[in-house]
Amino acid sequence: MGIRSIIHLLLLGTIIYQFTESGKQIIIDGISWRFPLLGLLNSIYVNFWVRHHYVVAFFFALCVSSAVTHIYYVVKKFHEPQNLADELFVHLPFSLYHGWTTVLVVLTAFEAFGNDATTERAGVWTKIFVFLALLFLEATAATYAFASAEGDLPASLAIAWSLWAIFAHQTSSGFVHWTALAFSILALVWVVKALVGVVQKVRRSRGGVSLDEERAPLVGS
Repeated sequence: MGIRSIIHLLLLGTIIYQFTESGKQIIIDGISWRFPLLGLLNSIYVNFWVRHHYVVAFFFALCVSSAVTHIYYVVKKFHEPQNLADELFVHLPFSLYHGWTTVLVVLTAFEAFGNDATTERAGVWTKIFVFLALLFLEATAATYAFASAEGDLPASLAIAWSLWAIFAHQTSSGFVHWTALAFSILALVWVVKALVGVVQKVRRSRGGVSLDEERAPLVGS
């Protein structure tokens, strides 16, 4: 879908950034062992997925999601971004990854326990579970958008992008196709909401800088 490639590219930057002074504090000292553990779990997941062992892959998708959630919590709770590199190589990739793993778990669950859409038509129960899964993803995107005053734009965007991809690729069932479109549009609304929050945060920070400059003494003591 493209999101995974962007995440891996950013994580490559994370690996390089950890050797800087600022990166060491947040990645090596903060995230610590969780980062290599995530890489190991993701490799195991991909190995089982490409071999079509979807039930086992689903289990490891849950493990990957759990590891990302732990890192996401550590980053958001204890490490406020201090510079652009922190935003780009720490907060951004793990926000995207956190949203993406939610989609990953849902998709892998359908691969493990659902019908093969290429050989079987979607039945009533399949349509019900698909509807609930898409509703869950859209609600999760909304949760990210309202997670704080500015929301979590990358995580919400990752889910919205995935919903649009589901709409574009799931054409064998009209119900799944158009339901995905409806939830994609709703998820886009939450992305816009999170974007507005980010813009407001930037404006507040710039206003704070201007106010500090205006209050600075004209003559040094």
